[in-house]
Amino acid sequence: MKHKFIRHCVEKGINKKAKAVILSGRHPRAINLYLRPLALSSLYETVIGLEVHVQLSTITKLFSSESTAFGDEPNSGVGPITLAHPGTLPMLNRKAVEYAIRLGLALESQITPFNYFSRKNYFYPDLPKGYQVTQHTTPVCMGGKLTVTVDGTGREIALHHIHLEEDAGKSIHDNEEVYSSIDLNRAGTPLLEIVTEPVIRNGEEAYQFLYEVRRLVRYLDICDGNMEQGNLRCDANVSVRKKEHSELGTRIEIKNLNSMRFVREAINYESERLVKILESGESIKQETRSFDDRTMTTRSSREKEEAHDYRYFPEPDLPPFVLSEEKVRLVREQMPVLPQQRKRRYMGELGQSEYDAAILTEDKDFSDYYEKLLVQNANPKSAANWMIGPVRSWLNANNRKIDQFPVTPVRISSLISMVEEGKISFSMASTRLLNEVILNPAADPMELAVAKNLLKQSDATALEAVVDEVLQNFAAKVNEYRKGKKGLLSMFVGEVMKRTGGQADPQVTNQLLQKKLNEK
Repeated sequence: MKHKFIRHCVEKGINKKAKAVILSGRHPRAINLYLRPLALSSLYETVIGLEVHVQLSTITKLFSSESTAFGDEPNSGVGPITLAHPGTLPMLNRKAVEYAIRLGLALESQITPFNYFSRKNYFYPDLPKGYQVTQHTTPVCMGGKLTVTVDGTGREIALHHIHLEEDAGKSIHDNEEVYSSIDLNRAGTPLLEIVTEPVIRNGEEAYQFLYEVRRLVRYLDICDGNMEQGNLRCDANVSVRKKEHSELGTRIEIKNLNSMRFVREAINYESERLVKILESGESIKQETRSFDDRTMTTRSSREKEEAHDYRYFPEPDLPPFVLSEEKVRLVREQMPVLPQQRKRRYMGELGQSEYDAAILTEDKDFSDYYEKLLVQNANPKSAANWMIGPVRSWLNANNRKIDQFPVTPVRISSLISMVEEGKISFSMASTRLLNEVILNPAADPMELAVAKNLLKQSDATALEAVVDEVLQNFAAKVNEYRKGKKGLLSMFVGEVMKRTGGQADPQVTNQLLQKKLNEK
């Protein structure tokens, strides 16, 4: 039984340390050291709920005309309304509400008709008002779902709600040796908080959920999804329980995770930590923890507050707002195409493989570029091959995004046409000619190909001399071919290509070679 369990560990790769120890052939007691935690963890399951904060790409803040621009001088983008100076009154940002509806529709949520804001009271250095204006009992969107794919299997992650709120400022702890700094520029920026049901079971599912959220908000054009700038952040509520139990365990909240990888690592670490606490006979204390990306561990920040600690009450300075069916209908009519819709069209109408369709829809700007190629009447399959092949390779090699690619879809379409018309080989077009076009993006690709002598050599008379030279130099191979070793034809073609710098027309070359090789 033990040997079967060890073999299972190795095959499934559940624990890298266990696998290394087992394969090293070390003493069984050393193996047990690693297998015991593994066996214990198999008795428990992790229960995870995510709170994803989406910073909306509005020009102004949620309740004022202050700018939301990133990178301004610290504390230069905050004014009297965000600071709640006496006599100031907030006014709701209409665009932020439209973005909330857009996200709710994309996630199949129910849009709440009657909405109002509340004050969430707590004191923290980066909260200048001493309270946050948020939705408490009337979230703008209720329910919904998002499908994620883990190990090739799709799974729906149910949502509890999405609510609208203002962001706090930012505390900076590494500017000064002794003091912390506060930048209030971000205070008042509109956020949508997506709250899932506690249905996520591991760090990988959480990772994939965030990946899909980021892709979706980019397609919706409501957030750039930049986690490095804090425009997409995540809090993870983690608990563990025995697999046969249905009640939830004591939860731990891990705050301000700004990387999908860190979300996965923090959840995996915390779930193991909680199992060890329970197995030691201790009880878990509800608390808020932070993630240290240097040690890949979590550490305690404070005891977790409950809702009553925040003393919610309706915001007196903001009237309720009503979302009519007409308003929701207008937003629905203006919804952009979503990634899953594009993927289905690429696989259905355009005949792309699931793999190619997934790559083409992974990034909105990348997919938009492909759409522009289709507008240029480029062959869908050829256009996909260029996008996934040469274009993507250049972007990766140069660490660029597609909006930084210097060649327009019109020029790429010209390259595709030249290859399909047989004027230039794909290899020559995708390497040498593409590089020339990148260096001279305004130039006509055909003119560059002529100037650089990159077009195919289709003149049979000119190629015949090269073919004769190859056959003369490889006389022994010619005899082998004539004795039945027909696979040598590709070698002869390759030699002709070498001598012509890859410009020989393959079809003409094949015809000439077969004619001469079959001569008696």
